[in-house]
Formats: sequence, structure tokens, C-alpha cells
Amino acid sequence: MFESEGDETVTCIACGTTLPRSRAREYDKLGNRWEREQKSFEYLCKPCDRDRDRQPRSGLEALLTECGAGERPRDSFLAAYFERVENESDVRE
Repeated sequence: MFESEGDETVTCIACGTTLPRSRAREYDKLGNRWEREQKSFEYLCKPCDRDRDRQPRSGLEALLTECGAGERPRDSFLAAYFERVENESDVRE
């Protein structure tokens, strides 16, 4: 497939590879890539998209978003994530 003129460059969120958008796969962390209004997507290269687990993750994406994945420093995100997971496991017991 040929790249079109002005093809935007994107970065794979899994491996960091930079590639033309036309050769990437859209990834919608909120789960519905078909609703496009006022939405921005992340991208995966074809090999990473093939390796992606497509099984339901029981609210994992929502949890990552609530904890600030990609929006705050790694240490701060991990602390929030582990605190939230520990609190949820306490509630289940």
C-alpha cells in the first residue's frame, strides 16, 4: 500500500514505533471506535495490534483512565492504581 501525500505520522502506544497513520490501527481505550465525534484515538502498529488480547477486561480501561494513565507521572499513576485495586479487593472479601 502506498502512503498518501500528507499522511500523518503516529506512534504505536505499545512499542513506540513511528509509522504513517494509514499503516496503523486505531485503538480506542474507551471501547467504541465507531463513535468518532470529538474523539481522539491512539494507534497500534500492525504487529502489536495482532498481539493484542481482545478478551473483555472487566472495566480495566475505565480504571486506567480514572487513575490517570498517560496523564500523570508513572510513580503517581502506579500508586493510584495499586491503591484502587487494593480497595476493590478489600470490598470483594
